[in-house]
Amino acid sequence: MNSRRQFLIHTIPAALSLGVALKASAQANHIDENAPAATALGYKHDASKVDTKKYPAYAAGKNCSNCMLFQGKPADAWANCAALGGKQVNGKGWCMAWAKKA
Repeated sequence: MNSRRQFLIHTIPAALSLGVALKASAQANHIDENAPAATALGYKHDASKVDTKKYPAYAAGKNCSNCMLFQGKPADAWANCAALGGKQVNGKGWCMAWAKKA
């Protein structure tokens, strides 16, 4: 009984910290809006915050999840983007490279 208790005492915190590390790793692959590639394309995590005067190509309903460069499923919150070097973009985001998914 004592060895089982010791096993659980050491295993559960280690498993929890691994989960936190994996989540942090996934977030580390999210593109930063201020990254040079992102700013060059006018990328925003939230398409509703796109400056429509600066980016007249933007229209409501255009977002990363319905772009042909979005390498995930339309329902994915984040997925890799071919235009941004494989970094993950928010499905609700937008950039000038947006092209309608066929």
